[in-house]
Amino acid sequence: MVLSLRCGIQTEIGWALDRLHRLCTNDQFILKTIPGLTEALFEWPEWYVKEGHRESEQYPFFTMSVEGERKRRHASESLFILRNSAMNEPNAQELMNHSRTLPLLFGALTNLDPNAEANAEFLLNTLELLQAISQRVALSQSSLDDKNPLAALLHIVDYSSNRSLIIATLTLLGQLFSNSANSSRLEADSPALSASLRYLPLFIDKPLVEASLNYLYAHFSHPPMVKAFFHHRLMAGTLRILVSLLLSEQAEETVSLDIPVSVRTIPAATMVTPDHDLTKEELDHLLPLVEPQRCYDWMRTMFVAKPEGEMTQVDFWNLYKDAFTPHVERFPVLVASDVIKNVNVVFPQAQAMVLPGPPQRFVVRGVDRRKEAQDSPRFKCQWDRSQCSAPAFGSAGELYDHLLQHVNVIEGPESPCLWSSCPIPPVPKVRLGPHVLTHMPSSQPPAKHASQDDMVTLSASDGTYPMADPTQRQPPPPRNAAVTYRRPIVDPPSTSLTALLLIRIFFRTSFVATDLAPRADGERFGFPGVVIEDDGEDAPNDDYTHEAEGERKGRRAFVGVRGMMEDVRIKDEALMSWIVEMVDAAYDGLPQS
Repeated sequence: MVLSLRCGIQTEIGWALDRLHRLCTNDQFILKTIPGLTEALFEWPEWYVKEGHRESEQYPFFTMSVEGERKRRHASESLFILRNSAMNEPNAQELMNHSRTLPLLFGALTNLDPNAEANAEFLLNTLELLQAISQRVALSQSSLDDKNPLAALLHIVDYSSNRSLIIATLTLLGQLFSNSANSSRLEADSPALSASLRYLPLFIDKPLVEASLNYLYAHFSHPPMVKAFFHHRLMAGTLRILVSLLLSEQAEETVSLDIPVSVRTIPAATMVTPDHDLTKEELDHLLPLVEPQRCYDWMRTMFVAKPEGEMTQVDFWNLYKDAFTPHVERFPVLVASDVIKNVNVVFPQAQAMVLPGPPQRFVVRGVDRRKEAQDSPRFKCQWDRSQCSAPAFGSAGELYDHLLQHVNVIEGPESPCLWSSCPIPPVPKVRLGPHVLTHMPSSQPPAKHASQDDMVTLSASDGTYPMADPTQRQPPPPRNAAVTYRRPIVDPPSTSLTALLLIRIFFRTSFVATDLAPRADGERFGFPGVVIEDDGEDAPNDDYTHEAEGERKGRRAFVGVRGMMEDVRIKDEALMSWIVEMVDAAYDGLPQS
């Protein structure tokens, strides 16, 4: 392949370059293991840089000759092979130390027109090869173009419309200025700085934004450049764009944390359901029956099985006695012990027991009184603790007239309200009439939301409802207490990390307390001390005043974006602590006027 590159036969040269294209991406491809290969690959790119480019640039609207186009392709392919091989560390070291590498690359940047379409591919390979060896490149202080490519690089980022060249050039400049030996060539008004600020808001173009951020980080890693930038008209806007980039790239999820609260609910309208009493028809049916069948049927009529139900044996016997003793002359009755024993026959799960005291309690557990089935109409009278037997009325006026009859028959000057479970204490009879109006249902019930039920939530387990003074009711705990917040789910991308570093640099420079730093005082023999500022020779110099004004502008810029920074959330706790520190400092950033 080396002999083919040097033979001068175009087809042989094309074959060798095509073969090298396939080999150069292999990690085992080492230039110095093939003698003469590096020298042969330099020949065609050097020819193009020195004289081959003139034909395409002189006649940009016409196609190059066949011979010229073939040589140009050889030059581009040779440089492409050198660029690919430089991705391997041994080859990068070989090219860094080669005497023909930097003259070729610097000459290409100086001689080739970046706006010519025919030179775009060649210049892109030049820039990427220079990136691979940039750690050993020291920019010369000489103004000669062939030894200092800085002017050509700045010209590309300032005037070129080729996106690929701009990205490659900004990346290269960032790497060059990361070398402290080249920091002296930085300028506060550099075209590269203007280009980076111009392309920074293009969040949709990630490669271009990343190249701009990398250059800005290399530029602002030098404190003099940061202090000079504080006087730039785009300083506050740049800080806002950096924070906006953090916000646009953060990936979050909504988290809802339930806080369980124990609540107790009771019906808003309490109605006491009366116990079932024997009707005349039921009594007439039971009396002719022979004991103990009559006792069995009576129990089925008066009671229901209820595991948690409980009543005293005396009450149980009294209900039986009160029902049948008046007719004992015609129909014999059982004694108390037999009635109690029969409970297990009708309700197998129920049993009579003695609860230890003192005093001892004789109870029947497992049964309860049967309740009357009521439909709870709106205009039903609930006087006598819901025991009023009057049927439901057709309107609120009829119900009120009926309630006044209950009030009028009350004896004595005072009486409690007997409406359902109303808890008010006894009041004068003249006030009881107006009070019952508070229990009257509205003629037109208020419309309720579909999610609203008929239950009332109480604030404590011992709370009662209704209450004497509703205005003193404690606010109940919320039924559904949940804390909803946003949290990051992944670490920020590299562009966000670089933007955060830039924000941190601005913050550290802005909030340095230089105004409080001690300065040398002639009257104190050179020792630091407090300097009294006046119009005399002890007044601070112009440079110090200019620098302090820049820091004040930086602090004002952070105060302007503190609201945006409060919305920044980063998964890493250490990085998030930076945001918290900067937000806290921004709230105290400016003195109160």
